[in-house]
Amino acid sequence: MTRDRSYFLLLNIGHFLDHLFTLIFATVAALALHREWQIGYAELLVYATPGFFAFGVFALPAGWLADKWSRDGMMCVFFIGIGLASIATGFAETPLQIGFGLFVIGVFAAIYHPVGLAIVTMRWRDTGMRIAANGVWGNLGVACAALITGYLIDNGGWRMAFLVPGVFSIVVGLAYTLLRWEALRAEAGTPKAAGAAAPAPTPAPTTAASGRALLLRVSAIVFLTTAVASVIFQSTTFALPKIFDERLQGLAAELSAWAEGFGGPEQGEVATVVGSLAFVVFAVASVAQLVVGSLLDRLGPRPVFLVMAAMQLVFFSLMPGLTDGLALAVALGFMLGAFGQIPINDFMIGKMASGPFRARVYGVRYVVSFTVLALSLPLIAFVYDSWGFDTLFRLLAVAALVILAAVAALPRRLPTPEAAALAAE
Repeated sequence: MTRDRSYFLLLNIGHFLDHLFTLIFATVAALALHREWQIGYAELLVYATPGFFAFGVFALPAGWLADKWSRDGMMCVFFIGIGLASIATGFAETPLQIGFGLFVIGVFAAIYHPVGLAIVTMRWRDTGMRIAANGVWGNLGVACAALITGYLIDNGGWRMAFLVPGVFSIVVGLAYTLLRWEALRAEAGTPKAAGAAAPAPTPAPTTAASGRALLLRVSAIVFLTTAVASVIFQSTTFALPKIFDERLQGLAAELSAWAEGFGGPEQGEVATVVGSLAFVVFAVASVAQLVVGSLLDRLGPRPVFLVMAAMQLVFFSLMPGLTDGLALAVALGFMLGAFGQIPINDFMIGKMASGPFRARVYGVRYVVSFTVLALSLPLIAFVYDSWGFDTLFRLLAVAALVILAAVAALPRRLPTPEAAALAAE
């Protein structure tokens, strides 16, 4: 494997780990802690909220440090720091301690998106497919959080779900440091360069005034859809293990009994089966990003975004009241839409933001995204405690409708970095 491919692979593993670490607690809370500590699921979510706030708020300083200091250096900090924080969280004895551990995990997790995506969009030219492939790895992290944690709950206890990935992340961080050592040394003594920006479509001629109006319109749509899509992403990825724990018990029991005959998990190990079903849904849905990435490079963001939003609207509307096989099929449908839309805003930012400031722009985008993620946790807890998941699905259908309306206002062509800079003058 060439150094360039190894570089992209390690960046992808970073995205995998980033989402895995932030969602380990979702499965731990749903399948283990609420029983072991005798604390309600909604109450446990309170302790995860500060970590998601850190995930959002620290994205902007992480992007600023990457632009000013070193992007590769910040990636080394990410791998090793989040690994140590996860190991420490695995030794928590109280809800307050685990909440503090999740906060520190969130601080380090905030590094990846503004820094890793800036590297991906500046170093390689096939932006749509690179972002999509990178996004698939992130979604597999989401999926494996449920799968690995469910397995470890049944076979080693919930603490191992934090300890094992923590050690692995530190090992990957050391490998990343070795691979990029020469570049890190050279970067330390060299002023930051703009880097090679990905090619963008040639915009239609515009005046400064019309260009400014176009830039403001696209920026408003990007940040509005980012915020609303974050509510959908958090509500689906964080709550899905609990949704499956409630609604797929019949299917999980049947699968557990069937698998036991082939040397699989024993019939009582429902956590493993539920985690496996969540993994299957997340993993299959992540393939949507590869399709979306290819279509973005060929068609542009507007038509692709419209289809993804429409999918979510339809499947969220169908979900209330469903259980077992039908619930599993519809959940796959709305996850295809939710995961498929993830690379679209990153693609648009990559086309419009200039090289030297790209990490900071991504930082602002993820401050919005992950702050909303944090705010979504109390929403999930309140809605679940008051009305159950059916009401949550109806609210998510409304959110998908908002995205659909906003995307309809996107122009067919995006402003280029040069046009955006001219409009901002």
